[in-house]
Amino acid sequence: MCDTRNDAPGTIKIKPPSSLETNSDLRLTLNELIQTCRDGQEGFLTAAENIDDLEVKKWFNEYSLQRAKFAGELQSASHELGDSKPENASSVGGALHRGWINLKAAVEGRNVHGILVECERGEDSAVSDYRKALELDLPANLRETIQRQYTAIKAAHDRVRKLRDAGVRW
Repeated sequence: MCDTRNDAPGTIKIKPPSSLETNSDLRLTLNELIQTCRDGQEGFLTAAENIDDLEVKKWFNEYSLQRAKFAGELQSASHELGDSKPENASSVGGALHRGWINLKAAVEGRNVHGILVECERGEDSAVSDYRKALELDLPANLRETIQRQYTAIKAAHDRVRKLRDAGVRW
């Protein structure tokens, strides 16, 4: 990405990446996070549809709405960076994971523990994606947004894990 050229003998000048390259990289990162949020949105909705516990169903529906909101925030940020058509769909991997949740629910008779295990697996992936994004050199406004979303996603992950581990209720 950097262009090195010799301006004078013994010196190397490094040309920083152009703003277009930087914006392109940022848009790519945002689009990956949008897919992650759409995966979570649809995954929690699928889980809520396959669970009978009303309290857990309510939390899953709330998490689904939260992820839709997060995706919208990231799409707006991507628009601001010049992306006329930011990502709007979930990933193929996310679709396969939701199919697995449906199959597991059907085979195990809507087993809450099994669904929680799969939700935690999805959240592990989301936490990892957000951590990778936060390792990048992000503009302050994007870092704040991504950090805030990461904190909420990590809290959801931890709650799902606690629910899974406390499975004695069901």
